[in-house]
Amino acid sequence: MIETPLLAVDGIVELLDDHGDCKGIVLIDRVNEPHGLALPGGFVDIGETVEAALLREMKEEISLNVSIKGILGVYSDPDRDPRSHCVSVVFICCSRGVPLAADDAKDVHICSLKDVPYESLVFDHKRILEDYFISMS
Repeated sequence: MIETPLLAVDGIVELLDDHGDCKGIVLIDRVNEPHGLALPGGFVDIGETVEAALLREMKEEISLNVSIKGILGVYSDPDRDPRSHCVSVVFICCSRGVPLAADDAKDVHICSLKDVPYESLVFDHKRILEDYFISMS
């Protein structure tokens, strides 16, 4: 049997106010191991595109419909996820509304762009957010 890495998606969700300005990004407190703060996301199902998986996961975990702005990058370091080798396609997206924790999220946080708690992030999400902020400058 051929073994390949798992495929996942993560979303950097820019939460917009009524004027279209970014109030912050959405992070979740994970229900499952590893515990800590993370970008919302999850695994791509068989027969599903990465875009469809991203939209589904955002609805399932933070109860928001999002619009995809683009792909930040593909993160494939074999050690990025302590559970197994997992490749993630990271999308930048935006939404309006109030995020609510559901599914694999026990809580949600809106972090201003200058107040991200890097020390509490799991996986390689610190690196991902650093790349995101570099891409914005």
